[in-house]
Amino acid sequence: MRNEFSAIIEKDGKWYIGYCPEVPGANGQGKTVEQCKQNLADAISLILQDRREDALRGVPEDALYEVITVS
Repeated sequence: MRNEFSAIIEKDGKWYIGYCPEVPGANGQGKTVEQCKQNLADAISLILQDRREDALRGVPEDALYEVITVS
């Protein structure tokens, strides 16, 4: 498993509306499917970055901080 997320995309008039069920609040839209997917990917990235920053607030300064990659 890599950094892969589900994109549910529906057509709404002239627009495509997308959301990611794994990341509540992640939504995107666009006039094309590709635009919608890119906007959704940007939303997912911003939400995950914000959650990381929130999670790290209050961590003691002397705590060991490492990054783990899941592939």
